[in-house]
Amino acid sequence: MTSQAHAATGVLLMAYGTPERPEQVEDYFTHIRGGRTPSPEAVERLRRRYERVGGRTPLLEITEKVCSSLERELNNRSDVRYRVYAGMKHWHPYIGEVMPRIAADGINRVIAVALAPHFSRISIGGYHKAVDDSQAKLTNALSVTFVESWHLQPEFLDLIAALARTALAKFPAKERDKVVTVFSAHSLPQRIREWNDPYESQLLASSAAIAQRAGLVDWRFAWQSAGNTGEPWLGPDILDYLGTLHSEGVKSVLQVPIGFVSDHLEILYDLDIEARGKAGDLGMRYERTEMPNAMPEFIRTLAAVVDVATRRSEVPAIALVR
Repeated sequence: MTSQAHAATGVLLMAYGTPERPEQVEDYFTHIRGGRTPSPEAVERLRRRYERVGGRTPLLEITEKVCSSLERELNNRSDVRYRVYAGMKHWHPYIGEVMPRIAADGINRVIAVALAPHFSRISIGGYHKAVDDSQAKLTNALSVTFVESWHLQPEFLDLIAALARTALAKFPAKERDKVVTVFSAHSLPQRIREWNDPYESQLLASSAAIAQRAGLVDWRFAWQSAGNTGEPWLGPDILDYLGTLHSEGVKSVLQVPIGFVSDHLEILYDLDIEARGKAGDLGMRYERTEMPNAMPEFIRTLAAVVDVATRRSEVPAIALVR
């Protein structure tokens, strides 16, 4: 990070977090479960998933690169000086570890933006709680503007549409008009519908806007990565839905993980191994869009999100990265 003595605005990029070594998986999983220790069998299943993708995911490195790139972008385009930090919800550096550092750096105004573009009380609410809990422990609380969603940010829609067009070009030209595009996002418990939670409607709004920009005529929506909690989760799951598409005679599928912005376990294992494997078993061609990760276009997207929040609140910002 660039050191700036007179920085007045903090941007906190918050991500979900990821263990760095196999022996950390149990502690990581326990934190996700709110301190409840998972069964040895559940820990071993999760550990095997990490082993299948090389033992770890690049989420932390991606987040750190996004931080440094975003700081440069913001400071090159504005008279306002920014410092950008990364905080994780479920692993180091925890949000609760980063907030005191921000305060110690003399910054008292922050904007929070999640690198999960769509709001849910369960998902983004967890980031909000982590910030609030950290605030309560500070001697002098920071002034925080929390960006709860940015699912219709034009730069974001344009970027994903461009990535969809690039991925679609991998299919033979004569088959492209028969490709079915499936947007997906992390499933959540069905009870969110009882709360009128905006998560589902925001995802569909993003998907429709991207499909229009990219010229995707036949597009669908499915869920992925549901938890095993004993209660119903939103469906259909992508693995089941591939079977449904196969029964319709679909031979080519383009997957757009609209609910995610970085390579991590739900992409590298759930899609690249499980979904791709299921499609292969069904004799279907399967491609997915590249993730934004730290692409320059994505950095400009986040800078635009921060700009909007700054103008709206007339104070600087924190950002969330997943």
